[in-house]
Amino acid sequence: MDGEALEAALHEVGRDLADAFPSPLRRPMEALDRKAMDLASQDAELRAALFRFVDVVPACRSLDDLARHLSAFLGDVDDRPPPLQVAMRMADSRPGRQALGAAAAAGVRHMAHRFIVGETPRAALPAIRGLWSRGVATSVDLLGEATVTRREADVYAGRCREALDELARAYAGWPAHAVLEGDSLGPIPRANLSVKVSALTPLLRPDAPELGQHDAAARMRPLLRQARDLSAHLHIDMESLDSREAVLALILDVLGEPEFAEGPSAGLVLQAYLRDSPELLDQVLAWTHASPRAHPLVVRLVKGAYWDHEIVEARQHGWQDPVFTVKADCDRNFELLTRRLLGARPRVRVAVASHNLRSVAHAIAANRLAGGEDRDLEVQVLRGLGDELQDALATRGFRVRTYCPVGDLVAGMAYLVRRLLENTSNESFLHEQARGVPIEELLAAP
Repeated sequence: MDGEALEAALHEVGRDLADAFPSPLRRPMEALDRKAMDLASQDAELRAALFRFVDVVPACRSLDDLARHLSAFLGDVDDRPPPLQVAMRMADSRPGRQALGAAAAAGVRHMAHRFIVGETPRAALPAIRGLWSRGVATSVDLLGEATVTRREADVYAGRCREALDELARAYAGWPAHAVLEGDSLGPIPRANLSVKVSALTPLLRPDAPELGQHDAAARMRPLLRQARDLSAHLHIDMESLDSREAVLALILDVLGEPEFAEGPSAGLVLQAYLRDSPELLDQVLAWTHASPRAHPLVVRLVKGAYWDHEIVEARQHGWQDPVFTVKADCDRNFELLTRRLLGARPRVRVAVASHNLRSVAHAIAANRLAGGEDRDLEVQVLRGLGDELQDALATRGFRVRTYCPVGDLVAGMAYLVRRLLENTSNESFLHEQARGVPIEELLAAP
């Protein structure tokens, strides 16, 4: 693929998408959230205090308790802006603490609802239907990190079964949307559920993976059968590196079983921030050659959400960092993997998950230069982080899918903090865009 032609094409796509971004005036609450996130991104002490508070909110039992925790955490911040100084003064009296606690609780709920679409799949349906009506597909993720007992894993699997039923029943009554329901390889399921292997078993251990794989497979197979019967898509998420090999082996082994040769549509995640991701893609593509299925394997390409965990884990053990420590290196790898995946069709369906304008424009341009139709590429975003990009893509007629977490605040706390970390990163696309960085700089090669 000619490099100069690709750069010219992606700049054209990027400028067109930027022109399609909705005005911030249409989204006053998102603009308010962004101001708060920008403030936190500029002050490490304030960011740490706010995240510590968000983390303890589910354990607080009264408004007074909430206010005391908030004022205690803010007490560690040396340079407090005026609104926080007012909050500290309010905490000096009981009526003030009641008001402060109520305001803090409402703020955290609002923040959580920005990223989490509902506590249950049924409660999330209005938001999901609203997205569908705007030309946006979804993948529902039932929040809940690693399980610690088999009973918890059974409960999670039961929630997944209920979600598949709920989503399939709801989608069946919604109007057709050609862009979201097919590409040149054939039909694309409406209902899409993402699951985590670490929630399907408490036994996944790096030093003894077979036991966890066997236990998780016993819960995964019924979900695959149900998804096949409902014509739904089941996507298996990747998590931290210590479980990556076991999870990948489990996915490929189960999907390769003769029972699932005809379905359902299923997929996995490739994390571009891992240095060995090109070798991992080699393994996945070799499997697609050896295990033909009626449905192409959907590969969701992401940057990665566990960077801090991987760095800490590696340095505790004296290992080499398994992830790219320079953002530009990760971005270059992401583009390389994008082109390789596009070249692997029709054995795979490509879903590029990014909020970075250049990464998305690169994927669209590379797909076009490779001879693909726009409908042959899917772009995915996270609820609450990629809303503007989501709407710009839908406006331009691209297939976009929003990853929508569902669950209560307690189950979603770890997810919420990860999303807040992304949203306050000084390198995030939204942060750079809000600062008025020129479009050509946002589209510059990494």
